[in-house]
Amino acid sequence: MPSSWDRWGPFFSEAGYAPLTPDWPDDPETVAAARVNPDVFAKKTLKQIADHTTDIINALDEKPAVMGHSTGGLLAQMLAGRGLSAVTVAIDPGVFRGVLPLPASALRTVGPFLVNPFTRGRAITLTFDQFKYGWANALHEKEAKELYDRFHVAGSGISLMQMGNANLNPWTEAKVDTKNPDRGPLLIIEGEKDHTVPWAIANAAYKRQRRNPG
Repeated sequence: MPSSWDRWGPFFSEAGYAPLTPDWPDDPETVAAARVNPDVFAKKTLKQIADHTTDIINALDEKPAVMGHSTGGLLAQMLAGRGLSAVTVAIDPGVFRGVLPLPASALRTVGPFLVNPFTRGRAITLTFDQFKYGWANALHEKEAKELYDRFHVAGSGISLMQMGNANLNPWTEAKVDTKNPDRGPLLIIEGEKDHTVPWAIANAAYKRQRRNPG
């Protein structure tokens, strides 16, 4: 949700930028509201989210710098591939077609959802133990619990499935135009101890795009 960027907005404002933290389609306004109605997140596809953000960018006077984390990091690269960003930062970005590594920690994090045939139509809410392993494994228990209680909401099961089967489904929406010369520079940042998107995944995403002049 946009509130997860609350601490970054002032940081970028002080650096002279005009930060926008757009929501995804139909996002509730608060974490509390999202927890009351988690099903609002179900069945949101990657293309729906990318198209929604495309509309926001097209309303701007100039191309923005686009930054995203995890699934948002994949979406940032998708938007870059559409030629919409002046510069792109993908933080621990989600998998797209052509990114092949699936390290053990990533399979432990998302594997139980990918093998469940009902995941596609559901909103996915993590238990605290799942959140701690997949998202806050480098933090102490107390800080991880504070972050879970403050920020964690459900995610789209279909988007997770689109990333998970990106290399099995030739029509997947989890794909990036890596060759568009009008995409601008791209920075991929990887957390050394990230369990959900280990270094091998981020490095493979880099290798798919390193020949682009940007």
